[in-house]
Amino acid sequence: MNVPVHQFSADQADAFDHLSEVFRRAGVDVEENLLRADGDPAQGVVAVVGKAGSGKTMLLAKLAEALAESGVDTISGDYEGRRTKDRRTLAILAPTNKAASVLRARGVAATTIHRILYTPVYDPEYERIAEWLMGNADRPEVEGLTDAALDRAETFFKSNRSIPGALAAAGLRGSDFITGWKRRENPLDIGFVDESSMLDDRQMDDLKEIFPTLVLFGDPAQLAPVNQSGSMVFDTLPAPRKLELHRIHRQTEDNPILDLAHALADESVDFYAFERRVEEAARNDDRVVMAERVEASLMARSPVLVWRNATRVRLIQAFRAAYAAPADELLPGEPLICDGIELPLKHRKKRLDLEARGLIKGAQVIYLGPGRKPGFSRLHVLGAEDPQVSAASIVKIEIPDEEEPFIPFAANMGAAFLHGAAVTIHKAQGSQWTDVQVFAPDLYAASRAGRVEAGIPLWKRLAYVAITRAQTRLHWVVRNRLARPIEPLTTADLTAGRAKFELTAQEGEQ
Repeated sequence: MNVPVHQFSADQADAFDHLSEVFRRAGVDVEENLLRADGDPAQGVVAVVGKAGSGKTMLLAKLAEALAESGVDTISGDYEGRRTKDRRTLAILAPTNKAASVLRARGVAATTIHRILYTPVYDPEYERIAEWLMGNADRPEVEGLTDAALDRAETFFKSNRSIPGALAAAGLRGSDFITGWKRRENPLDIGFVDESSMLDDRQMDDLKEIFPTLVLFGDPAQLAPVNQSGSMVFDTLPAPRKLELHRIHRQTEDNPILDLAHALADESVDFYAFERRVEEAARNDDRVVMAERVEASLMARSPVLVWRNATRVRLIQAFRAAYAAPADELLPGEPLICDGIELPLKHRKKRLDLEARGLIKGAQVIYLGPGRKPGFSRLHVLGAEDPQVSAASIVKIEIPDEEEPFIPFAANMGAAFLHGAAVTIHKAQGSQWTDVQVFAPDLYAASRAGRVEAGIPLWKRLAYVAITRAQTRLHWVVRNRLARPIEPLTTADLTAGRAKFELTAQEGEQ
């Protein structure tokens, strides 16, 4: 492959060369665009670390492109096809649906870690269609499907490379052709993991079982997982296996949001000095806003980012009051955060089914309305490739100064949700939104607390993560106030555009 060296910084080019050698030893020669029979797949773990704007995503995309040109198959998690002796595979992963969607928006075929750990089991009749679409079998004849339906599936697959989407175009539902989910039995070859600062040791162990060659991409300035005692999975890697990218000024030039994020590295900058920098940036560029209050209309799709749990609960209550939401039900358009699946062990299959549809802990969801049966909700999973889901739901709305949340309605068991109009900065990692509201009074409280994490003041780590969640505009909220919305909540923005393939949970089975 002819690498576009002129697009790389020196440290990106060095990392590309280093990883190219790792892949060559694993049997994939990206320089000669060929697969080698003499490779040893077990190359272990390598990390590429760097702060926001250092070019990690660009490097990941170019490496994936080079591997694809060399004949490596990219695995999506939807359908893999039959494994052949000479086949080599790559999976590009992120810890959450939202993080995966950020990569997909940049043209990288990413999926979630869960969709790789657990693979779909296809009905044999419809698996014949999948094998035909993948080029491994002749066009089948399937009872109940016309030639026109198969033509629609073929046309869709040629442009989208999604087996579930192609089968949906033929008129099938997910419950027609996916009969269940199983833990992956066969390993893959190469894994890329974006936002790897979010991984805990258990997830890392799972990934090492699947991928003999694993490349982590992460930001060492972000917050470590809560159960990791301030450390990240790549911290203990030896220097030769940890490739560092430095800030590339030409990539972050004229970007006031990243300029503010990098200003936090200056040890002389305290909270007051930093807020003055935010004020100066806001005077010079409309991509930074010094906001006197929280905008309720923005909270419906991008949560306010806070440090303290009490602040989160108060803002959620203020949001619901601003929209006149009744206490005993949800309004269509209200945001939720999945808090896990509450099912006994004997319902493991149902748990896997819900998780495979994107309802993993931390997933951001919009409530669309009640399902066909009591306790069921129609949901839109933000960032999921197939976002429309119906599931038994347990919704918990927390109340200030009350230990127990109020539950407006609930199924006996199913997916549990908290309200998502505000979230902690920890939970926001891996996600990005066009507009982000950062609740500055909480960061001020963190600065006054004087806490330090991994040698860095906690408020700086919090501010760095919160600021870098903004793709286009940063709202630095300086007052504990909320602006009432002008328009009511809506779901029109979620249903507009081309029809999405709907993976609907089988309500009758739950």
